[in-house]
Amino acid sequence: MGDDLNDIRARLDRLESRDEIRQLVSKYSLALDMRDMDAMANLFVADVPAGGGRVGRQALRDWLDDTMRKQFDGTSHHVGTTIVEFVDADNAVGVVYSKNEHETGAEWVIMQMMYYDTYRRDGGRWYFRRRQPLYWYATDLNKPPVGQRKMRWPGREPYEGAFHALFPSWKEFWSRQGASNVPIAEPAPLEAFIETMRRGAEIHANRVR
Repeated sequence: MGDDLNDIRARLDRLESRDEIRQLVSKYSLALDMRDMDAMANLFVADVPAGGGRVGRQALRDWLDDTMRKQFDGTSHHVGTTIVEFVDADNAVGVVYSKNEHETGAEWVIMQMMYYDTYRRDGGRWYFRRRQPLYWYATDLNKPPVGQRKMRWPGREPYEGAFHALFPSWKEFWSRQGASNVPIAEPAPLEAFIETMRRGAEIHANRVR
């Protein structure tokens, strides 16, 4: 009976944790769009890397405060596809799609991106450990991002995002001429769909956005 109760408690904790993490993602969008930089920074672990060798919530708050003030008059972040998987009871990873709108001077820039997140539970609460941004496109609302170099911000040269960089399947799909002749892989473990798709791939991005 004891083992059954422990299993029920563990499963309930995982359900509650998954919901708390989903709320964390939505809280980030609201705090950022409303420019409540304290609320935004407090969604991260106390030792969050903030770029440039800086660490901590205040450093993150100050960096994003400067970034949002200089680049955008207003923003709206719309959370979409969300997958959360647990490494252990107090650590998890996630993929979160975000469709964003930005008022930037005379242009209205729309963006499609995803975050590769890592989460950690400290003191009974879940926080972001890191948000790694992966961009597909950014362009003026009236200019469809067809073609290469889909990241098209006002005042700078277009460049490639990294929307597909964390998942080798994208390049593999386009490198072959037709359907794969390799036997189908085994289904991913229940809490390892994202990491199975990654296959150990890494990209270099040390700032949150």
